[in-house]
Amino acid sequence: MSRWQPQLGFRVGTIATVLLMAIGLTGCPSTPPNPSPSSQATKPTTTQPSHKKVILTTFTVLADMAQNVAGDKAIVESLTKPGAEIHGYEFTPSDLVRAQSADLILENGLNLERWAEKFYSSVPDVPHVTLSQGITEIAIASDAYAGKPNPHAWMSPQNALIYVENIRKALVELDSANQATYNANAAKYRQKIQAIAQKLRQEVSILPANQRYIVTCEGAFSYIARDYNLKEVYLWAVNSEQQATPKQVERVIETVKTNQIPAVFCESTVNNEAQQQVANATGAKFGGVFYVDSLSPPDGPATTYLKLIEHNVSTLVSGLQGK
Repeated sequence: MSRWQPQLGFRVGTIATVLLMAIGLTGCPSTPPNPSPSSQATKPTTTQPSHKKVILTTFTVLADMAQNVAGDKAIVESLTKPGAEIHGYEFTPSDLVRAQSADLILENGLNLERWAEKFYSSVPDVPHVTLSQGITEIAIASDAYAGKPNPHAWMSPQNALIYVENIRKALVELDSANQATYNANAAKYRQKIQAIAQKLRQEVSILPANQRYIVTCEGAFSYIARDYNLKEVYLWAVNSEQQATPKQVERVIETVKTNQIPAVFCESTVNNEAQQQVANATGAKFGGVFYVDSLSPPDGPATTYLKLIEHNVSTLVSGLQGK
């Protein structure tokens, strides 16, 4: 997928064109499409100053990162809302209406958004940037995705620094008038990421070497496991299964028993029933929920990317220590 599509200038489609697109997709010419519960309900430009650039991201984690760089100089919104499962997301006509009004779409890439190619073909004039460009990929080791890149690169704070730089460059190229603000915001945000990365390294270092396992439902922790010298064990590689297979469950049960791993975990966007089965079969504690593909709702523990990373590592360390 290309990093930039041509023509970054603000495109104003007529209202008639946008409505015709939505009507054609819904097959209901007399009724405007209802927004999906997994997407925002309003168009970005309806309540915001028209001179600001509109940035649409594919999921909430990227929106938070982009907002930190954009500050008050651009409008940043996520296509999906907190709690949405991003891999197999099914976009709606209202999503296409929102995208048509955007100046730029920011995506993760690495095959995370499996629906992206079809989505972009429906809004060909809207440019998009892949934020994982420059990441040293980790290949998935097992299951149907073996050999393909693990898409969860943002879970590593070190990789997050690359994401921030790619966001900064994208916003500067799109809106050079606010270059100084974007540069300054990106520098401040990088400092925050570096500070939390150091704090997390100290937290993980207190774990005995033989207990540094992260056992999860999805294999979303390969990059952070590499950064913090953790051993990763998971039921499935990428969210696609409605539930784990007996073979996957048995494999994790055997690994937990053999290595006497004290705690197992699951992610917020999937059912944790299979991991509870692992805990019951091994005597391990179910240590809690991680946030990966989505931020938490406003009343949750992972309302920003930095809080997401901090919550996950704190939950991991507490679980492995039996707290």
